[in-house]
Amino acid sequence: MDDLRDAAAGGETRWTAPPLPATSAEYITVVAHYHRAEMGRMAGWRDRIDRTTNWAITGVAAMLSLSLSTPTSHHGVLIFAMILVQLLLLIEARRYRFFDVYRGRVRKLEKHYFAQILDPMPDPDTKWGHLIGEDLRRPKFMISTRAAMSRRLRRNYIWMFLVLLLAWVLKISTPKLQDGGAVHDVAGSLAEIVRNATFGPLPGWLVVAGVVMFYVWLGYLALLTDPDEKEHGEVHV
Repeated sequence: MDDLRDAAAGGETRWTAPPLPATSAEYITVVAHYHRAEMGRMAGWRDRIDRTTNWAITGVAAMLSLSLSTPTSHHGVLIFAMILVQLLLLIEARRYRFFDVYRGRVRKLEKHYFAQILDPMPDPDTKWGHLIGEDLRRPKFMISTRAAMSRRLRRNYIWMFLVLLLAWVLKISTPKLQDGGAVHDVAGSLAEIVRNATFGPLPGWLVVAGVVMFYVWLGYLALLTDPDEKEHGEVHV
């Protein structure tokens, strides 16, 4: 600060880099503050992830209530709910990728620094500080969007999609839930169920095929292998 004031008095403005830690105590202080900052950013993105999940749960509950409460409600409401939840899954996957960046930094500090302080063990990874430094200089995502979607689908969204699928099947296979349908509880044939799945100009068989293909893709996405799964042990978001 004195060097900056002297330079300003001489008519020049010279910025100098802040001093680096010179002692072990200063280094520990810097690491502790940095860990707290990364924890704050990680917690902020985790809160955004939870908000998206809450939006999806609220949307599913609203669509179920609207579709199954009256026969005049079209089964397309549930198809729209599937599309809406898929959009929210995409948004959450993007947020999860940011969360995973900060979570990865925190995990490196906890695993290779704080854990060594509490329980010293031979540490085979001696380049963890270099990895964090490079990540701070050139931040990059640790996982792809597909991997993030797969994780969030397995944790939460698969159950919402299954509930919507069951509600949709119930809607098209129960005449009482169809506008102008018969009084009996169960459709008399598969052809009647397919006919009830008609959506505007789209024939029922095409709508059923589309829903089946969509859920086959969801199943494939949920079953993708995750090589980073063991990095966080059982405590995995």
